[in-house]
Amino acid sequence: MREVMRWKYAALLALAVLATGCSSTSKKELPPAELPDFTEEVELHKEWSRSVGDGQGDTFNMLVPAIDGDTIFAADVNGEVMAINRFSGDKLWETDLDLPVSGAVGAGSGLVLVGTLKGEVVALDGATGEEKWRAKVTSEVLAPPATNGDVVVVQTQDDRVIGLEASTGAQRWIYENTPAVLTLRGTGAPIVTDSLAYAGLSTGKVIALDTQRGLPAWEQRVAVPQGRSELDRVVDIDGGLLLSGNTLYAVSYQGRVAGLDASNGRIIWQKEASSNVGLAESIGNVYLCLANGTVESVDERSASSLWSNEALARRQLSAPEVFSSYVAFGDFEGYLHLVSQVDGRFVGRTRIDSDGLRARPLVVADWLYAFGNSGELVALTIKK
Repeated sequence: MREVMRWKYAALLALAVLATGCSSTSKKELPPAELPDFTEEVELHKEWSRSVGDGQGDTFNMLVPAIDGDTIFAADVNGEVMAINRFSGDKLWETDLDLPVSGAVGAGSGLVLVGTLKGEVVALDGATGEEKWRAKVTSEVLAPPATNGDVVVVQTQDDRVIGLEASTGAQRWIYENTPAVLTLRGTGAPIVTDSLAYAGLSTGKVIALDTQRGLPAWEQRVAVPQGRSELDRVVDIDGGLLLSGNTLYAVSYQGRVAGLDASNGRIIWQKEASSNVGLAESIGNVYLCLANGTVESVDERSASSLWSNEALARRQLSAPEVFSSYVAFGDFEGYLHLVSQVDGRFVGRTRIDSDGLRARPLVVADWLYAFGNSGELVALTIKK
């Protein structure tokens, strides 16, 4: 019964976070901020667009596409998986898994990986879309699996981290963890290198596991639960981790943003922050879309805020991504926003999908890819 109630609480909390952008004790919540006017400095050019099934569906999925080489892979909530040439928008193949996809898409080493609400991981051939294997895991998979070509690492909603053989899907190891009593609905995608797999947990910890045996190499607490109620004590690391060089970045809900030494977990710097969507990094600066709708730049050297843009309060922002000299992110009305990396001012805006833009943008060189909630996948460049 405790397990059933925990998942009920998790679902309710997810709805509360979506509706308000942050927890609040006020009786009447403020509405999302209106879009501010600004002088457009950057014009985005649509190179192509393609519909991918029903997109995110009616539940709070975070089906982020994946790019491997010249191909972008995307999946919808009903199991339609598509491979698309990322330059032309031409469809290369399409596979219908007829499964409730909730964690998508991981790609690498010739594999396309998706996770389902039924607690399955399905591996497809990246060149043909042919199913290579499927594996049963302990609970629903809400984030993309990751692979280094030798092992596939998947994090499940019950906070377990599982290593599967990349060639067959057979379980190699499992890391057991007791999840927090109350959690957000979601997990971050693991990061896998040749020797280590990194994951953020609902308890506010980051762990590094040996990819061969799943044994912990180190663990570090990024956030400490505080407050009297279980709601106040939620410190999930849901937005995913970011590895740049030997620095591993993490941000938690109602906790902190931190830079860790990827080899031993030592905290290099940290700052109070609350986000459940993740972060971006570029040349010593970290960019955050906070739970209340504030966009912030943090200097890694001093852990101080360089600038803060509060104009999009309560607009349920996506994770940010660095694009050229700008920071790109979406909102609940489907707008893609560009702000300057220098001072956070608005420089561009375009609407991708009227149903919303929840998935983080993907950027490769001069191309940005945005996947709207209704399934609209759009490739954009900056108009010269």
